[in-house]
Amino acid sequence: IAAAVVFLASIVAHELAHSLVGRRYGIVVRRITLFVFGGVATIENEPPSPAAEWWMAIAGPLASIFLGVAFLAIGGRLAGDAAVLAASDPELYFGALGPAATVLAWVGPINLLLGVFNLIPGFPLDGGRVLRAALWRIRGDFLAATRGASTVGRAIAWLMIFGGVGAALGAPPPGLSPGVGQGLWLIFLGIFLSHAAREAYQQALVEQLLAGVSVARIMRRRPPVVEADLPIGVLVDAQLLGSDARAFPVVDDRGGLVGIVCLDDVRKAPRERWLDAAVGSIMTPVADLETAEPQTQAVDALRRMVARNVGQLPVIEHDRVVGLVRREDVIRWLQLHTEALGV
Repeated sequence: IAAAVVFLASIVAHELAHSLVGRRYGIVVRRITLFVFGGVATIENEPPSPAAEWWMAIAGPLASIFLGVAFLAIGGRLAGDAAVLAASDPELYFGALGPAATVLAWVGPINLLLGVFNLIPGFPLDGGRVLRAALWRIRGDFLAATRGASTVGRAIAWLMIFGGVGAALGAPPPGLSPGVGQGLWLIFLGIFLSHAAREAYQQALVEQLLAGVSVARIMRRRPPVVEADLPIGVLVDAQLLGSDARAFPVVDDRGGLVGIVCLDDVRKAPRERWLDAAVGSIMTPVADLETAEPQTQAVDALRRMVARNVGQLPVIEHDRVVGLVRREDVIRWLQLHTEALGV
């Protein structure tokens, strides 16, 4: 348990190193997600320069390598005379260690392995981001650098998959030992890396296409609105059945936003309540809503929709509803511009 706690703390330190360096360059880290084999820092904005990308990417592996060396050094001091057995008889060496030295003897090499693994130039691993920083500096084009790093990342992912298949079938590539478990684990890592590399490039492409695009250019202007005292049945008959809209801002008698009602809200309401229950009883109140303004950047609106897992945002100007920006509208805009650019 102690070794697991120290290893988990090491992963947190790895990701915090990314976060601290990122903050220096104005990069906002929204959250850190921990996995069995590491962690991922979710950032709100891409690095502003190749140097920012380089230092933020390299900070994590350097932190892991530093911790690995430090743990081994401290563990060696705690081991005392038993340290001479490390190379000649590892089993006897671990048996002679105390609890603290044993923990450090395990997590030290694991941190070194974590640091070296993350330096593999398989985007979006840290090493892949270092590669993207170098390509960005050479080419001067962030999207082209991302595409190049993503291609290298997918190539490395397929090498992992083929290596895992070989190991599982008893014919591993040089440097790997045969074994079904090891092979399946390598296949899993390869599939994960391949998907991550593709998604990272798609995210960069979206950021590039939406750069400088405001919500006003994409939103649906003057969307149909309803009042809170409207019966649910009337909403269904007069609005849902007569249009392709699936969400309606709910307004007061002055046109101010008080909430939003969606098709899913109607579905959750018992049908016997449709005649007497009002929209206000099933809507999401404005206090719980994420909204946008016409000048909000479209990419920021998309991030908000993804973060809140909603399909639309009411657009507010001077306390009145002036539009509705939907995730599908953003996607349609991206598709049209992607095809026009031949991307």
